[in-house]
Amino acid sequence: MPYGLHEQLEVHEIATFKTICMTKSKTMQAIVSDDALRQLLAEDVDVSTRQLEELSEILSKASTREGIES
Repeated sequence: MPYGLHEQLEVHEIATFKTICMTKSKTMQAIVSDDALRQLLAEDVDVSTRQLEELSEILSKASTREGIES
């Protein structure tokens, strides 16, 4: 099933927001002194990285389908 343009834009917006959050977590890792908090931030970066890869795949499939159907 092809994705509508509005759906593609929503996924892109989610990916942009997730990228900003991940960047903040990476930056905060360098300045926090609490080991538990640093570990939580590292886990967030790992999860965010996987989620961004999944969102990238969705966007890639959507653009491939769009190219085929156009």
